Amino acid sequence: MKKSEIKFTITFDDKKIPEKINWDASDIQEQTTAANAVMIALWDAKEKNTLRIDLWTKEMMVEEMQRFVYDTISSLATTYSNATNDEVLSKELRDFSVTFGKKAGVIG
Repeated sequence: MKKSEIKFTITFDDKKIPEKINWDASDIQEQTTAANAVMIALWDAKEKNTLRIDLWTKEMMVEEMQRFVYDTISSLATTYSNATNDEVLSKELRDFSVTFGKKAGVIG
């Protein structure tokens, strides 16, 4: 059985606002990688709910966050399609991502 470990290291300022987000994975060759934002969602099967961690640094610009959210919604449509084969709702989510992307100005 193959295992992989993903580690996040968050540096906070004195007001507990993230200044740096670094991540590392045991099965990649590169050293620790920097990021300006991270969204993690975990399904708790016992409690039947989602646990979330959303963090972004002071350097994350509004335009970057708009693109990040657009990309996340777009990828959720693909994930949902792959997991459920529900093409009707997947298309609705994909269509919403396009509407969001256009309104946010991150796509044409």
